[in-house]
Amino acid sequence: MPFLEPDPPDSCIQVMDGAEAGHLHTRVIVLGTALMLAMAWAGGGCKLGQQPNLRNDLDAMPTVNIQINGHTFHVWLATTDTERERGLMQVPAEKLAPLPPDPDDGLPDGAERGMLFVFENDRLLGFWMYNTIIPLDIAYLRHDGTIVTTYTMAPLETRTYPSIEPARFALEVRAGLFEKLGIGPGDHVEIPKAVLKSTP
Repeated sequence: MPFLEPDPPDSCIQVMDGAEAGHLHTRVIVLGTALMLAMAWAGGGCKLGQQPNLRNDLDAMPTVNIQINGHTFHVWLATTDTERERGLMQVPAEKLAPLPPDPDDGLPDGAERGMLFVFENDRLLGFWMYNTIIPLDIAYLRHDGTIVTTYTMAPLETRTYPSIEPARFALEVRAGLFEKLGIGPGDHVEIPKAVLKSTP
């Protein structure tokens, strides 16, 4: 999906899909994320990182455990447009701190937090760090869970981090974790079958 700077909108954030853009005389932002290519315009009175109410209710989101190279991640599932657009906006660092062991939830000592963004099918995705106040690692995954691209993203950064290849999932965790755990392109993420078969 291409990312192009649109003509300035009337509101702070504009999110359009390809179908909507086809009916408008403007250039397009096609989004993949929550954090997913929303656009903030200083002329409209918005400043990066200044929208504390634009965030997900993490306690209301479903969670699952996933595995990468023997490491457990307890992740929130972002499956709706709103959840994907907001992602980890305004989430403080302590929310992504390692979790204590919990046998009832299948969590070993040192399990990590994260968010898994789920899309209908493989597509070109692009995320940025609008309104996101902590650094994050991101991994783009194919439909079979194979990692195709990873990045470390700086807070509030306005550059776009593209998937390069089509991907169905994006996984965000605290910054530096992928390097620390030796996780990178080609590694396989074990995702529950119910999530793999789901259609947002």
